[in-house]
Amino acid sequence: MAAKITKDMIIADIIAVDRNLIPILMEAGMHCVGCPSSQGETLEEAGMVHGLNVDEVVEKMNAYLASKE
Repeated sequence: MAAKITKDMIIADIIAVDRNLIPILMEAGMHCVGCPSSQGETLEEAGMVHGLNVDEVVEKMNAYLASKE
């Protein structure tokens, strides 16, 4: 069973699941993958700061992970 990304995950933990998720975050407008707040901020919190549709981003990341199975 592949890992599943949820919006309450810390950004650093999402990256730890698969580094290839970084481009998906960047494409969504979340260029903070290397910034200190990514170590303690959830995807949902970061999404609110950046005005993103977090559910859409989660969907794209999970689709990517599913395609690797």
